[in-house]
Amino acid sequence: MLAVALTPTLLIRRSRPLLAVTVAFGATLIAPVFSGNVPPEEYALVYLLIVLYSLFRWGSGREAALGLVVIIVKQLVSFGSGQVNAGDTVGGTALTLAVLALGAAMRFRSGARARELEQVRLRERERLARDLHDTVAHHVSAMAIRAQAGLATAGSDPDAATDALRLIESEAKEALTEMRTVIRALRTDEPDPPRLADLAALSGGAGPKVEIEVGDDLGAVAPAVGAAIYRIAQEAITNARRHARGATRILVRVVAEKDQVRLLVTDDGAVPGLRRSGTISGYGVSGMRERAELLGGRCTAGPGPERGWHVEAVLPA
Repeated sequence: MLAVALTPTLLIRRSRPLLAVTVAFGATLIAPVFSGNVPPEEYALVYLLIVLYSLFRWGSGREAALGLVVIIVKQLVSFGSGQVNAGDTVGGTALTLAVLALGAAMRFRSGARARELEQVRLRERERLARDLHDTVAHHVSAMAIRAQAGLATAGSDPDAATDALRLIESEAKEALTEMRTVIRALRTDEPDPPRLADLAALSGGAGPKVEIEVGDDLGAVAPAVGAAIYRIAQEAITNARRHARGATRILVRVVAEKDQVRLLVTDDGAVPGLRRSGTISGYGVSGMRERAELLGGRCTAGPGPERGWHVEAVLPA
């Protein structure tokens, strides 16, 4: 019966190993109280070995330390209450240490393998970068030679100069094609940059309701500007969800104004003090301002006139 009750711990042993250890060891500690000091069946003890292995294989350092505390407390209580004798306690402790060492060894081996693969990937990227340099240098040298020949013959033979320009154009197109191919290979493990069309995905998640309004007159927005609008809106929404006290609604509005794009993110939380300096992946309010300034725009963030927090960014379209 206990073995069946502990089955759910196997489902969370990787994602939440500390919880699995706590539940499994707590259940085996309490079970004898309700069964007349009858020890848990062997199948239940197998669960303990599995969650012990998972604790050091997939748990964080903090989870491993807390899990050890749970294990030690369980062993002491079991021995003190007479559930197990001294011999079983020593044997169980030795087996526990062996399983924990196995989990730690497998974790180290997996980490070493991941680092080795990363080194191989970095070396391959270095080779691709060198190939890119050689390819671009070759085509640029060819274009320089064609340009010099065209300049030398432009006065006496205009047609030769025209042919030289055509060859330069051909070399430039080929260089760009090869450059894009290599850059695409270098970026195989990176996601595509976000766009304005991806803003709708920010409306999901827990917390205040997010309403997103994107104007129909935006036209063609540069990819870098679209990515900046997305990142700034993402940061503003994240900060509002974390810090806006009593907020029920977050409004994201993107509109076009002549040759500019304006982003406004507001919430209806309580009037804040000096806050919202939190970051998402190291990118906070100062990062929003820097990104906007790099694109020739500006970004401001501060308390609203009545309630909440307002983030406004204006970027060239």
